[in-house]
Amino acid sequence: MEILTESMFYVLMAFAQGPMCGIDVADFVERRSGGRVVLGPATLYTILGKFEKEKYIRETEVEGRKRTYAITEKGKDAYEDEIRRLRRCLEDAKPV
Repeated sequence: MEILTESMFYVLMAFAQGPMCGIDVADFVERRSGGRVVLGPATLYTILGKFEKEKYIRETEVEGRKRTYAITEKGKDAYEDEIRRLRRCLEDAKPV
């Protein structure tokens, strides 16, 4: 994955705060985006599956159906890369 979707970016942003379960991630994203980004269960768990497969996050705890994940170094790098990319886009948008 080279460019993250907005939802993916916000999910990594959530994990950059610390380990979370899916419900905590969805709540963080909705709060942080001021309600602009709302993750339904299908979208959220698709992203979590992709991130786990890409080794951006790892499962740290399972309690019944509740699974907690933490960001990995690879995930932190992807998050930081996306921040840099978005900053370059904002610079490009400035009038010349």
